[in-house]
Amino acid sequence: MNAKLSYTNNKSDISITIPGSKSESNRLLILQSLYPNIEIENCSNSDDTLNLIKGLDQIKGIVDVGHAGTAMRFLTAYYASKKGTDIIITGSDRMKERPIQILVDALLNLGADIQYLNEVGFPPLKIHGKELKHATISLNSNISSQYISALLLIAPGLSNGLKLNLEGGITSKPYIEMTLNLLNEIGVSSIFSNHKIEIFSSKKVNDKIIEVESDWSSASYFYSIVALSNNMTITLKNFKSNSFQGDSVLPTLFEPLGVKTYFNTAENSITLKRAELQVNKIDIDLNNTPDVAQTIAVTCFGLGLPCILRGLKTLKIKETDRLLALKTELEKLGAKVILSNESIEVLHSIGIKPNILIETYEDHRMAMAFAPLALLTPIEIVNLNVVSKSYATFWKDIEKAGIEINIK
Repeated sequence: MNAKLSYTNNKSDISITIPGSKSESNRLLILQSLYPNIEIENCSNSDDTLNLIKGLDQIKGIVDVGHAGTAMRFLTAYYASKKGTDIIITGSDRMKERPIQILVDALLNLGADIQYLNEVGFPPLKIHGKELKHATISLNSNISSQYISALLLIAPGLSNGLKLNLEGGITSKPYIEMTLNLLNEIGVSSIFSNHKIEIFSSKKVNDKIIEVESDWSSASYFYSIVALSNNMTITLKNFKSNSFQGDSVLPTLFEPLGVKTYFNTAENSITLKRAELQVNKIDIDLNNTPDVAQTIAVTCFGLGLPCILRGLKTLKIKETDRLLALKTELEKLGAKVILSNESIEVLHSIGIKPNILIETYEDHRMAMAFAPLALLTPIEIVNLNVVSKSYATFWKDIEKAGIEINIK
């Protein structure tokens, strides 16, 4: 299903409640499976989370996680550590191209029983769950933080806990810290010092009701809308100033792009207001926050603001090669784009070509990152339904900001 997007209603002050964080929800669901006395409120309703929930209900047979990379990584570790499990875990064609060998090697070193069914290093996997007794492993930490989080989440359920040595630079470190913060929230002890993490075995955890905060990654699209508007103000509910989420740095990232963030701690909300641009070029490292790279690249293009975004090598192994996809679609709109293996440079362009068809490459973030450009020119988005991977109500919510969506 495709749609034409245009901006027809100049709204100035709106309020939106974004669904619960997919990242927090998926971590808490793994922990809840280990410790059923945990209760979760405001759980994400994303496809990724629903796929994870379905997978947690199975201990035998075939589990297909579709495009859900988090579910693939987290469930692989979960099944490997759950005695009696006999599972084949697979996914979409793209998922079968996304590497998983670093995680599998780590689990094998812990004593897991995992076999590749097709190409070595990639799903699908056959997993026989068993008790993992080895407690110390090393793994490369500069590819994906999800490998590390997958191991940390099962660690308190291991009889000897886990000592993890991280080799190389650490990618997306805030997501590792989120995992550790959630473990601490339920009473699991851990130590993170330099490149070493230790998780202590815990047979029981605190009885706890945890409310999932709204998703900061999803908030980025409303930051973009405010940045590209004339005078719009948007209030986003259920956001905290002391968030566990790595993308909670959005106020700092978007302030140079002309968006001021005001926290209302009494109501757990943030208000975004249009302000003046503070710079004439953006040059930032997004190694810790790669999920907002598409949003920032498109926003800078819409503002006519040259940008260089660095630290993005993980984007090449996401739902699509996000760097190449960004280059292709931005150039259709009139930008000049230069790529390296881990960076994108979007150069100033003269105007934006109207009525361009934006391909989404089965990637939810491509659809949502480009949608705010409708404030500047009519655009067409391919495959609207792709957003359900992380934010099923996205199109309804941006309509509140005055973007008209005409289904074709």
